[in-house]
Amino acid sequence: MLAPISWRTPPSHYGPWELVTSLLTEGLVARGVDVTLFATKNSITKAKLRGVALCGYSEDESLNPKVWECMHISEVFEHAEEFDLIHNQFDFLPLTYSGLVNTPVLTTIHGFSSPKILPVFEKYNKTCPYVSISNADRNPKLDYIATVYNGIDLQDFSFTPEPEDYLLFFGRIHRDKGVWEAIQLAKKTNSQLIIAGIIHDQKYFNEKVAPFLDDEQIKFIGPVVRTRRSEMLGKAKAILHLINFDEPFGMTVIEGMACGTPIIAISRGAIPELMKDGETGFLIDHWQEGIELLTEIKKIKRDKCRQWVEKSFTQEQMVKGYLEVYEKILNNR
Repeated sequence: MLAPISWRTPPSHYGPWELVTSLLTEGLVARGVDVTLFATKNSITKAKLRGVALCGYSEDESLNPKVWECMHISEVFEHAEEFDLIHNQFDFLPLTYSGLVNTPVLTTIHGFSSPKILPVFEKYNKTCPYVSISNADRNPKLDYIATVYNGIDLQDFSFTPEPEDYLLFFGRIHRDKGVWEAIQLAKKTNSQLIIAGIIHDQKYFNEKVAPFLDDEQIKFIGPVVRTRRSEMLGKAKAILHLINFDEPFGMTVIEGMACGTPIIAISRGAIPELMKDGETGFLIDHWQEGIELLTEIKKIKRDKCRQWVEKSFTQEQMVKGYLEVYEKILNNR
């Protein structure tokens, strides 16, 4: 299992790719699969851990990302003959090593950061199988062996039947994620908004977020450690996911619903696949539509939100989906 090394696996706060890699790895180990996890040396796992970088390069500015990424990936492929399958959770770069080894390489595509990376996926399209994390995020130029939705460990997210009186934005601070839109909705409805997440675009934060912060109605608390994630998500009366891009998946959406919290979200990308409009929250086309719908949020049954995630987005379902993919690849060799 080849993890990214921007953060530790699993991450202490932010790091969605590392989180999914961890959940899959631990789920496979629990099913008796012999897994070697290639991740940062400070990663935590019940699998066999092998690493080169002491920690994630986003956690230590002295580390050059490209240097440690190349060393990390090469460590896997120099030992490829030891494994039946290499599962690449790292993005496109490991594909450029795949033609040098006989071990099949499966790649989970967690999204396309830019159209400029597509030529790499196109080059290896016929030789390396791809998994999409949502049907919406499939590129028509590529072939896919399956769509496997990300899953979460429900034990990490407690159901909260009675929320407190605040709205929550939970994610990286970037225009894509719609922080400004969440602030505007909160102000228009005279609601308290808590903003939690890492600052991914400092200029955006300075210009579109910071001017509205008052530590009362609009409050920024920074990244939330994973031990407090469930509490923060569960106590919100609604989570605002007012994105400005086609979201490949959206872990916050399923994590929030697992706690019983309804979502008000822009209907773009994978979001309509993750929610049930009118039952686990509301899908809208523009943030202003959320002003009126916020008054209807109490009609959403919080136990239905939890049940929806139990039905569709668990760690066990994700593991099952990938085991079926592994079996198909190995049987077709």
